[in-house]
Amino acid sequence: MFHKGAYGIGGEMVAANVKKRVQHYQKKALWPLFILLIFALFFVYFKGVMPGEKQVKIGATYMTMNNDFYKTLNAELEKKTNQQGSRLYVRDSELDEGKQSQQIAYFIKEKVDVIVINPVRSDSPDIIRALNEAKKAGIRIIVVDAPMNKQVVVDTTIVSDNYQAGVLIARDMMSRLSEADILLLEHRNAISAMDRVQGFLDTIKGHPTYRIVSQLETLGQTEESMPQVKSALANGLEFNVVMALNDRAAIGALAAIKDQGLAEKIYIYGVDGSPDIKNFLVNTNDIQGTVAQSPIQMGRKVAEVIELMREKKSCDSQYLIPVRLINKDNIGEYPITGWQ
Repeated sequence: MFHKGAYGIGGEMVAANVKKRVQHYQKKALWPLFILLIFALFFVYFKGVMPGEKQVKIGATYMTMNNDFYKTLNAELEKKTNQQGSRLYVRDSELDEGKQSQQIAYFIKEKVDVIVINPVRSDSPDIIRALNEAKKAGIRIIVVDAPMNKQVVVDTTIVSDNYQAGVLIARDMMSRLSEADILLLEHRNAISAMDRVQGFLDTIKGHPTYRIVSQLETLGQTEESMPQVKSALANGLEFNVVMALNDRAAIGALAAIKDQGLAEKIYIYGVDGSPDIKNFLVNTNDIQGTVAQSPIQMGRKVAEVIELMREKKSCDSQYLIPVRLINKDNIGEYPITGWQ
């Protein structure tokens, strides 16, 4: 005869054992699902932060990094390419065309997919030869800020409207002065710089009261501009307007004029819209105006074009970034401490 209580206890033990086994098998069944979920999360995460099957390699070479314009342009490009998972090689040519051609050769050796070049000299035989070798190797070429000579076929050119920059400066000067003796500060090897000068010259053409009294080669550098202008002043050159190819040359001219202690008002114009020049516009009467470029927009456009190339989509042969004159009348519309 069975004891009812014992049977009840035994049944409960069996039920508990069965329940444990069911839970055990449920856990075993859930493990594959859990592992699949982990793999799915890893896939989604790494797909977003890592490059695809083929990492895009980009070689960027600038005429000089001794200019905040190019530093800002490159910083924007670097930010965007990091987001895209690309690899970016950056080189400073230090205004040496031979060095820049060697940098292009290095990019070819590294089998980059795209070369971004701001040429030291637009018609340099060494640079043209190196870029043609890059094209033969199947490398795409993006030119920024200063167009290349037509002897090399590039994929696209991204530049500011440099000719219009010169036009805007000439118009502003003519609205303020009925006559002027003008000193031009140039960088003759850079097409972009000479386009600005040409826009200025074409605008004053036919107006004999606006006279070019001298044209000086400054390479667009403060340390070149200052001694050149200082020497010109010491030799008796008289002028009341400085049209500088960029802000760095304009600042060099200002330093030379201050050093000479000239009392006469001299109208100084630059091109770039750099933070330094904008500070002068806000706090002094030393600078008349600057034409604003946007290295930020330029860097973003370079990154956009690289993405089009990666996706094997077509791009325009040229992208023109608009420019605008900044003077005391509208300086309040622009950031002072950074680039536009």
